[in-house]
Amino acid sequence: MNLDQPWKIAAVIGLLAFLRIVWGLWRTAPGRTFMVELLDSGLIAFVLVFMLVRPLVVQAFYIPSESMEPSLVKQDRILVNKFVYRLNDPKRGDIIVFEAPDYASYGNGKKDFVKRLIGLPGDAIRIKRGDGIYIDGRRLEEPTEIPRPDYDWPVDTYGLPADEPYQVPDGCYFVLGDNRNKSNDSHRWADPLTGRPRPELEAGRLVGKAMVIFWPPTRVRLTGDNRQVHVRDGTRVASADPAALEPAFPYGASPKEVTRRSSQSAHDAGYWGSHITSMCEPQ
Repeated sequence: MNLDQPWKIAAVIGLLAFLRIVWGLWRTAPGRTFMVELLDSGLIAFVLVFMLVRPLVVQAFYIPSESMEPSLVKQDRILVNKFVYRLNDPKRGDIIVFEAPDYASYGNGKKDFVKRLIGLPGDAIRIKRGDGIYIDGRRLEEPTEIPRPDYDWPVDTYGLPADEPYQVPDGCYFVLGDNRNKSNDSHRWADPLTGRPRPELEAGRLVGKAMVIFWPPTRVRLTGDNRQVHVRDGTRVASADPAALEPAFPYGASPKEVTRRSSQSAHDAGYWGSHITSMCEPQ
């Protein structure tokens, strides 16, 4: 049953309530008391799951693409905790589900994406081809199985590494797929009309945190500890161009002061699917 729309859920609840009233008229018949109690239990369970648990606590999603490999593979089913970010702020390294911005879904309607949270508000981010991700001049430590990027970001109008890193605005995040070179994520997003890069993900779009893979049976496991992805404390990582790794703006600078100078580089040709599908929608 496809219960992806509120009116469908309401219709089912109304039908169950109607049946409950009909059965209630027969309560005087001893042989039917058990059926009435069973229907009561089913109605209560349905309301709890679809009116409380699914919208507020936990929801199942289906992974249709390779953008998060090797952490999540195609056809994985995951459970997403939708309540955790009501109590705690998202952390770097979390695997998150979010409602994709229109410019990320190419105008194909509302879609939910799953990505790795890389940049927090105020972070200065630079991606170096064949090397990795740098945050405030320090290299992001990641599991060795995550492929290194085959691109530089941000880039200027000539497709060359920009002079300045990108600074994540307040109230926003920067996300990447673990399959770095086959993911429609923050480094690809741009305004379809102007071509201006739009890497930011607004905090209000977060749906929840991926917690566990529950299907198929051979893949059952936790989605991983966010401490696997972290920025090492201490001195900045040396590079051939140390100035390129320095934040372009002082910590705490206003997002309005940030100049975003980039264009999608040559590797951006083609589209790699990245949305995920609710288990309550057609597969």
